[in-house]
Amino acid sequence: MKIRWIIVFLPVVTVLAISLAVKEHAARAGAPQAAPAVSPAQTRGVAVVSGSAGALAIPDTTSAINSPTPMSQRVVHYEIDARYDAAKHTVDATETLTYHNLTGQPLDHFPFHLYQNAFQPNSTWVREAKLMGSRDTAYDKWDAKQYGSEDIKSLEVVGQGDLTSQLQYVQPDDGNRDDKTVVDVKLPKAIAPGESVQFKIAFQEQMPETQARSGWKRDFVLGGQWFPKVGVFWHGAWNCHQYHAMTEFFADFGVYDVKLTVPQFEVVGASGVKVSEVSNSDSTKTLTYHGDDIHDFAWTASPRYKVKEDGVYQGQMGPVQIRILMQPAHWGQVERHEKILRESLDHFERWYGPYPYKTITLVDPEPDSAAEGMEYPTFITGETSWFMPDGLRLPEVVVEHEFGHQYWYGMVATNEFEDAWMDEGINSYTEVKVLDSILGRNTSVMNLAGATFGEREEQRMSYIAVADLDPIAQNAYDYYNGNSYGGITYGKTASVLLTLEGIIGEDTMAKAMHVYFMKYRFTHPVKEDFLKTIEQVSGKDLRWYFNQAIYGAQAMDYKVLKIESFPVNWYEEKKGSAHQDDKNTVYRSYVWLQRKEDFVMPVEVEIKFDNGEAVREHWDGASRWTKFTYEKKAKVESAEIDPDHKVQIDRDDFNNSYTDEPNAKPARKIENYWMFLSQWVAQALAWWAV
Repeated sequence: MKIRWIIVFLPVVTVLAISLAVKEHAARAGAPQAAPAVSPAQTRGVAVVSGSAGALAIPDTTSAINSPTPMSQRVVHYEIDARYDAAKHTVDATETLTYHNLTGQPLDHFPFHLYQNAFQPNSTWVREAKLMGSRDTAYDKWDAKQYGSEDIKSLEVVGQGDLTSQLQYVQPDDGNRDDKTVVDVKLPKAIAPGESVQFKIAFQEQMPETQARSGWKRDFVLGGQWFPKVGVFWHGAWNCHQYHAMTEFFADFGVYDVKLTVPQFEVVGASGVKVSEVSNSDSTKTLTYHGDDIHDFAWTASPRYKVKEDGVYQGQMGPVQIRILMQPAHWGQVERHEKILRESLDHFERWYGPYPYKTITLVDPEPDSAAEGMEYPTFITGETSWFMPDGLRLPEVVVEHEFGHQYWYGMVATNEFEDAWMDEGINSYTEVKVLDSILGRNTSVMNLAGATFGEREEQRMSYIAVADLDPIAQNAYDYYNGNSYGGITYGKTASVLLTLEGIIGEDTMAKAMHVYFMKYRFTHPVKEDFLKTIEQVSGKDLRWYFNQAIYGAQAMDYKVLKIESFPVNWYEEKKGSAHQDDKNTVYRSYVWLQRKEDFVMPVEVEIKFDNGEAVREHWDGASRWTKFTYEKKAKVESAEIDPDHKVQIDRDDFNNSYTDEPNAKPARKIENYWMFLSQWVAQALAWWAV
């Protein structure tokens, strides 16, 4: 999910907003390694018997993937039959969940996420969003249309009876008794290891006006986080966190069979493949979707979508149908959207591994709907506006970012409640790499009217303002505020991994990313799995770096403190011309470097002399400052830390260099840009006033 403001856009977008009243907000190889071996019984669910419920099995279907056999350890099978009331924005549904107990121990209770209950005045989500800010809503006052709910009307466990009365809301994170985003049910009889259990649930949902990429806006709806979803039994316990303002999701892989009944005039998109569409006598239609080896299901409906679905990408494992749902006002950009989606698919397949699904659906959501920039398995939303010149690359940035989640969220299914950076941050890193390749290193965000800006610098800028607030490795809901969550989880992680390239080499890093994806796809890796993969591939002990960059909150700021040169024989009285001995004068020169912050990292410094000579020095950074001394027939002209610009995490690049004589060229360039911008604003205001 994109949540960072692309601050480089602000000057340009401000002008465009003044002149056009357009609101723009940015969301923000190595040898292949086989996936972990999974036994047929685990993947096909054929040997799963519950004494009281009869024989149950997780389907071994493969109709939604380009693989003859299942690719994940399938734990769940969701069968949902839902009816959407477009006038009331409600969903009435039944859900049959088959759960295969692969935990190795008996399970006598099951927690469920009820995400839509987050949108209530006293929920933890709203409390945190009110305090820290949210992606979408300021909550200056409570509006009834912001209300959402997810009510379980009945819950039956097959073979154990109706357990609706046993449902209890629990608050495992903060004890807020008004929070109803997790409900737990106690079973009379535990489910033994290897057995399966089936839940039959009836629920009703009231969707809010879009918040957190879910809900309705005018005649548009995005069905995200919309059904009771069982938690993940992980590391010996249930993992089922409350819905927080700064968290996303975590779930087991399985099979989804979903029926959606909507008004006949709706155009629908969803996860997985569409199996059938049937018109009903009550002016509705029922669409059936199927998904294999996915861990969530989302859908959208609007009567105004224009659809492009004739595109096919030939992937490594088979054809992938590209389906794009666009707003009519944005239809002129449909080719632009398809182009960046194809290019993203191509880069990810070549660099990281194959995309196994048969479909990818790209949705252009209702403008100003808070539904832009979101990811679900085989289903993403983009972001654009009716005015979007080619040089403003917001659509490309968002589409590439959200597609990247198909890998670092969709297939490498990390726990985003606890380690959001392992999806959002790793995805932001690959976003830089992919967009650098497609759009250019310095032009991937903007290339307009002579103004250019790249994605790697945008990531860094989102991080430097909050560099010392939080570590990367912590629960997503424990960050100081939304800015820190976004800046650290997205921007810092990307910057840390880009800097890591300079330590182990770009090719080695690329190989490590490929190995990591292929090894951990369709599993739930933890941070040490990722970090150890990098160490194993690189052959280096990188704990000195990871302990500071991942586990610590140390900030990095290295500075060229000063430079100074004077003749060795300065004390001798000179006769004759003041310049007659310049070429033979020996100078003693000094260069001081300072480590201003707590992050300790070896750096290089390049020192140039006025005779054209340059030397490279290495500093381990262990002390607070160091000094280099030279005696040459030349004076020090300049000094620059990190001359190859490998370090992305230094929070102040402006103090990384020092020159003996001032250079007026940068100042003149900024002056010219400012003159151009100020004149543009003045002309826009004059035009607007008329």
